[in-house]
Parts: sequence; C-alpha cells; structure tokens
Amino acid sequence: MPPAVAAAPEVVAAPPAPGVSPLAWGLLVVLSLIWGTSFILMKKGLVVFSALELGAARVTVAAALLLPFALREIGRVERSRLKWLALSGTVGTLIPAFLFAYAETKLASGLAGVLNALTAVFVLLVGALLFGQRLTGLRVLGIMLGLLGTVVLMLLGGSGDASPAGGAGNAWYGLYIVAATVGYGLSVNVIKHRLHALTPVAVTSLLLLIIGGPALAYLLLGTGFVHKLATVPGAWPAFGYIALLATLSTAVATVLFNMLIQRSTALFAASSTYLIPIVALGWGALDGEAFNLWHALGMAVILAGVAVIHRAK
Repeated sequence: MPPAVAAAPEVVAAPPAPGVSPLAWGLLVVLSLIWGTSFILMKKGLVVFSALELGAARVTVAAALLLPFALREIGRVERSRLKWLALSGTVGTLIPAFLFAYAETKLASGLAGVLNALTAVFVLLVGALLFGQRLTGLRVLGIMLGLLGTVVLMLLGGSGDASPAGGAGNAWYGLYIVAATVGYGLSVNVIKHRLHALTPVAVTSLLLLIIGGPALAYLLLGTGFVHKLATVPGAWPAFGYIALLATLSTAVATVLFNMLIQRSTALFAASSTYLIPIVALGWGALDGEAFNLWHALGMAVILAGVAVIHRAK
C-alpha cells in the first residue's frame, strides 16, 4: 500500500496549510474530550462483547448514522478518489476499531489513551516519507516531548488496574495500539494530501460507507453479537456504550477531525492525541484505575509538546 500512496500523479498536491485559527484550537479541545472518553466506553462495552464484536458494531453503527450523507455525496465524488477513501477508511477507522478493542482486553483504558499519543509521531514520519513533509528541528522537538511524556506515563506511571478480561495491564498489548497509530498516521496524510478537495462530511460518510458493509456482514455472520443481545444479561447497556462510542468517537469526531485537518496542518490535527491521555486517564481514575504524580508530570510534558508543535513552521 505505501508505494501506491506515494505514486498518485493524477492528484494535485494539497494547498499550503493555513495558519492555526482559534476555531482549530477549539476543534482540538473538543476532539480531545470526545476521543479521550472513547477508551472508557470501549472498556464498558468489552464487559459483554468481544473485541471483534465491539469493533464491527462500532463501525456498523457509525456507518448507519452517516448513511444519508454518504448517499447524497456518492454521486458527486470522482471515481479516482474512491481508492483513497477506501485506504483511509481501512487503515484509519476499520482496522484501528479492532486493534484498540483487542488491546483493551489487557490494558487499562487510561494507558490505551496514553499510547494513542503516538499518532502524531507517525503522522510526521509518514508525511516525511511518503508526502514530502518537511522535517524541522522544532517539529521534531515537539514530537520528542510528546513521546517523552508518553514514556513517563507508561514506565513510571504504571499500567493501571486490571482490564475487563482480567489482564493486569499487559504492556505487550500496547503493540496493537502502536499498529493502529501507524494506520492513523497514514490516514491523516491521505486525507490532507489526497482528499482535501472534499468536505469533511463527504470524506467521513463515504469512507464509512465503504467499510460499513464488510463490518456489518462480519457482525451478523461471523460473530454471536445478535445472540448476546437477546440472551446475555447486561448486553443492551453494553451495546449502549458501543453505540455512544460509534456516534461520538467515530461518526461525529471523524467529521470534526477531517474539518480540523483542512483548517490546520496534518501534524497539528494529530496533536489532539497528545491531549487525549489527560481525558482518558481522568475517566480511568474515576473508574478505579491508577493515577499518580508521574501521570501529572507526563501530561505536563505532553502539553509542552503541543505548544512546541504549534509554534513549528
């Protein structure tokens, strides 16, 4: 896939990135609140449903919510853009929905939110390797500060309490989140450089239309999701958490995120993942997960990274 992303002669380069406006900062904060909450919602959904069921249901519900918009937009989009929508939807929404859910079968939700901050790193690296993004010293410094804060949270802050499946914060499961953030990094750059001419609603609804069919088919034919809804106590409340996750964190937040990408740089948009750990750890603490002074220090360093990235040119 990466070589295909690098070679796209028929698509013009993205226009120069505008300055970061107050609206962009507002979107950054709103997205951080929404996505920071998504990890505790996944944790609640996993009480009843498997990671695969949760991931498929999340994508299916989000696709259904935006289906009217997708049907309106499908006739307006050039066929040459469909491959980029499919790529972005697969690596940036479909696969991460499963990877994050599977990681949270062993990781505390707060730690999952912390690891999500790696997204900005891969946005920068993918942008430099495949899309000609310039690497400046200040940008690298901001990324390194964000990583440093993440390392402090992971290694010194502890992994939090046990997961819904009984795992005691198994750090190896963090590799699933690392893989998901690589996909996010590619998806963000594809949206910024290959789909910038489309509206945020068009991008989000159409990529969900493309991946929603396979997700629905798998949910109905490859899992016991429907049977659990009918027979397992607590299944409907758990599905309620998943539906809220799909509505806010997948459908609404993806539209807002695509809007943020168009109104700022890809790297600034990805810096929302630096603020997400603050929200995720806060919800985790309310749910009984560990919170200590190392968490506070790590989050302070992360915020410093956001400030540096904002000043980078």
